[in-house]
Amino acid sequence: MKKLIALMTAAALIAACDPTVPDAPAESSASDAMPVEKSSRLPEILAAQTAEVQARYAARNPAETLEFLGIEPGMTVVEALPGGGWYTKLLLPYLGSDGHLIGADYSKSIFPLFGFFSQEFIDSKDSWVADWTASAMKWRDEDSAPVTAFVFGSMPDDYAGTADAVLFIRAMHNLNRFESQGGFMTDALADAHRVLKPGGILGVVQHQAPDNAPDDWADGSKGYLKKDALIATIEAAGFEFVAESAVNENPKDQPGVEDVVWRLPPTLATSREDPELRDKMIAIGESNRMTLRFRKQ
Repeated sequence: MKKLIALMTAAALIAACDPTVPDAPAESSASDAMPVEKSSRLPEILAAQTAEVQARYAARNPAETLEFLGIEPGMTVVEALPGGGWYTKLLLPYLGSDGHLIGADYSKSIFPLFGFFSQEFIDSKDSWVADWTASAMKWRDEDSAPVTAFVFGSMPDDYAGTADAVLFIRAMHNLNRFESQGGFMTDALADAHRVLKPGGILGVVQHQAPDNAPDDWADGSKGYLKKDALIATIEAAGFEFVAESAVNENPKDQPGVEDVVWRLPPTLATSREDPELRDKMIAIGESNRMTLRFRKQ
């Protein structure tokens, strides 16, 4: 069972392939991004996605999430751990040709710590920037944002001060989980702070642990983090906590100390041979998620 959960977690982390990297944009203030057709563009983009993608809207609430986090056309946005591109494919057309989307992956050195990634997969991270950018180029058209990428812990200097927003959407638990073994959360937040323009947005959507959960259980290894602890960590990295939204909350998700977030949809890692348990997990739905907005100080 542990191996199955590990394999399903691995599948959620794998990203795609790509070359051709445009130059990073010139530095400007966070207010320079120009909103373009904000009211109509996103609904049209959402309606144009596949049925499989649209089936996730009820749980992921992309329109409400992006609105709360202040993401607008024309912005330069960093998307942490973009993976297979679920949010990327929405952001590229939404940001538009006046915007810029930057993918940011985990450091290569985090992947051996999971214990289940093959050496071939780990070695493939050497070309992730080129590979992912090439994949993202296939998801865009002439009206979409250009794309570039970097790896946390080794962000090029010319990215500093270029971004209006950095998004960590279900991407912080493993950074926290392995922080003591490589400073991964510290490095990612330092790069997020450095890449942002003054007053830039840091947006977080993260599986939320119950307040009364043991701290060692809520370290990210089960997928969950405590809200107060995460806010304190981000504030210590130089960000001001601005607001939170209930848009991605799910009060039916009440995990116990034996539970992992991957027991729930869409992974259903613990119930593949137990239809009754599977039905219970589907009835709970996707995880309870905090949605937080911070500002670069």
